[in-house]
Amino acid sequence: MRKLSLALSALSLASTVAAQAPTKLAALEQRAKTITITRDDWGIPHIKGKTDADAVFGLVYAQAEDDFNRVETNFINSMGRLAEAEGEKEVYRDLRMKLFIDPDSMKALYASSPAWLKSLMNAWADGLNFYLNTHPAVKPRVITKFEPWMALSFTEGSIGGDIERVAVGGLQTFYGKTPAAALPPDIDPALPNDDEPRGSNGAAIAPSNTVNKRALLLINPHTSFFFRSELQMVSDEGLNAYGASTWGQFFIYQGFNDKVGWMHTSSAVDNTDEFLETIENRNGTVKHAQRAFDFRSKIDVPRRIDDIYPHLYAFKRFEDPFLFLLHPGAGGRC
Repeated sequence: MRKLSLALSALSLASTVAAQAPTKLAALEQRAKTITITRDDWGIPHIKGKTDADAVFGLVYAQAEDDFNRVETNFINSMGRLAEAEGEKEVYRDLRMKLFIDPDSMKALYASSPAWLKSLMNAWADGLNFYLNTHPAVKPRVITKFEPWMALSFTEGSIGGDIERVAVGGLQTFYGKTPAAALPPDIDPALPNDDEPRGSNGAAIAPSNTVNKRALLLINPHTSFFFRSELQMVSDEGLNAYGASTWGQFFIYQGFNDKVGWMHTSSAVDNTDEFLETIENRNGTVKHAQRAFDFRSKIDVPRRIDDIYPHLYAFKRFEDPFLFLLHPGAGGRC
């Protein structure tokens, strides 16, 4: 196999527009010298670093090389910032996302993460920022600087998370000025109205059933073409994994190492429940009608449409996040 080797140390910063402090860039350049990205005959990157964090740095750098737009778009979506890139038509999709992904919560989770995980998230942000600094011709649509906590906003690597079961049209009906009858019907993403086969599947075959007496793991992810990138990441700390990684994520979502293989499949397990809750505005203070709950800070979605987007509140029940929409006025319900 003919291999094309790309060492990050070969990159020139001469024409870089330094969006980060020179000392930070210098540190990243030194780190890059210890990481190699070798592309095989099919262009698949094989990343090698001294530490696991170095491998993460190289992984996201290679992904950005291949398709930065996909990487950024996944995080624009995951942080509820699509309307900043594509206009007001996406504001309700952003609203839905921000009900589930709260930046302040992600920052707090990052701050409380163990040191080993922080080092991976730091390397993730450094790798993407280093790519942007070494490729000034690449113009991000929204995210001009990646921060480590952002990695936590997109950890569900499937083609459609459970959040998509929440009807965007329902949010628009509740908060907008357009009558529900005038809006197009929402189609349940889990039951799309077409004949396309869906549902990932896989099979494990025992050594006793194979010719060479070795186990086989078959993975058939039903995703769109190029939904994930293929790569290998290796470190001197013992990491050696090959497989598919969803664009922008720093882990192998489905793949194998020298001991095990892993995959994911889709199911219709009941992991989301809906409740009707009544809340009231008592003298300017939002209260639950039957119980006392503390409400989280207001959620803001950039690119508002007139004044149709008021405030959203959330509270925790039984230590789990429980979200609801609050309509302005004397009371509201979810």
